[in-house]
Amino acid sequence: MTRRALQQRSGLDIEVVVGEPQVHRAEAIRLGDYMLGMYASRGYLAEHGIPATMADLKEHPLVYFVDSMLQVDALDAPRRLVPEMRDGFTSTNVFVHVEATRAGAGIGFLPCFMGDLHDDLVRLLPANVAELLPYWMVLRPDSMRRPAVAAVVHALREQMATDREKLLGRG
Repeated sequence: MTRRALQQRSGLDIEVVVGEPQVHRAEAIRLGDYMLGMYASRGYLAEHGIPATMADLKEHPLVYFVDSMLQVDALDAPRRLVPEMRDGFTSTNVFVHVEATRAGAGIGFLPCFMGDLHDDLVRLLPANVAELLPYWMVLRPDSMRRPAVAAVVHALREQMATDREKLLGRG
């Protein structure tokens, strides 16, 4: 989610959030880390050129979250790293970011595990733009006593461990 963990967990067994949650009457468990990087489509780069430096990025539109909807400070990395970069296409959905970047709407700031799935996307300036963020899981205190919830928690932890290298942009 691009918002903070909920304080009221009524009817909610598991919540996965980015960044360490500040919660009361809930259990927060760190799932693991993932990397974000700048990506552009091969078609976009052929038409607009390949940015060679961080300063070059400001000449390109950013594909990313709607600024006013972003509630997790750690996700504000592109505006911190390249404050002059203008918004080109914004959405509240990371899957839309990937498709807009693939369609040539600009340079997307994407989770590497999503960007690296597409041969038509190129990761840009990986030595300069590599933002490591944590995934956390938040549970009601009584949720883990339910076998179905415990099974999902176990599966999430196992999958994070299995896909660690992909999540970190090294897979």
